[in-house]
Amino acid sequence: MDHMNNETSPAPGAAPCPVRSEFAMRFTSSTRGARLARRLVSHRLDSWGYPYTGDANETLSLITSELAANAVRHGHVAGRDFHLRLAETADGPRTLRVEVTDTRTERVPLLTIQEPSGEEESGRGLLIVAQLATRWAVAPRADGPGKTAWAELWLPGEAPAPSPIGHFPANA
Repeated sequence: MDHMNNETSPAPGAAPCPVRSEFAMRFTSSTRGARLARRLVSHRLDSWGYPYTGDANETLSLITSELAANAVRHGHVAGRDFHLRLAETADGPRTLRVEVTDTRTERVPLLTIQEPSGEEESGRGLLIVAQLATRWAVAPRADGPGKTAWAELWLPGEAPAPSPIGHFPANA
């Protein structure tokens, strides 16, 4: 569903931002669902004027891929889908924001500054998100159990100061 809305879901404690365009959808908590989420984000960005081969589309598609993969791998609850929301701000710095919400509260990702050893098969996804996103965080889900991992990409030509990475405690 692609629709217009008056405001984004802001970071905890932040004021809402007017939205120019928004896309939201639920996906099955599977590798197919994660792959479809990435492809639909890329397609939607292209339809909003961010071409497939452009930096904004490629960057946000990769961020979406990592967040959706984490929702499937670490946030999966049997019989529950994950939710994705993509928004573009209308005012202020042009910002693209992706949010991925799962229903598993007890598995909160933590970012360490140390990369896993070369033999580890996982553990690099959020390091990639941290390097690519202007800012990102994980917050408790507002309307039920779970959490939302979100990332923002401020577009070239805008120079707001990035905020630090944020996490919430597992028992919050």
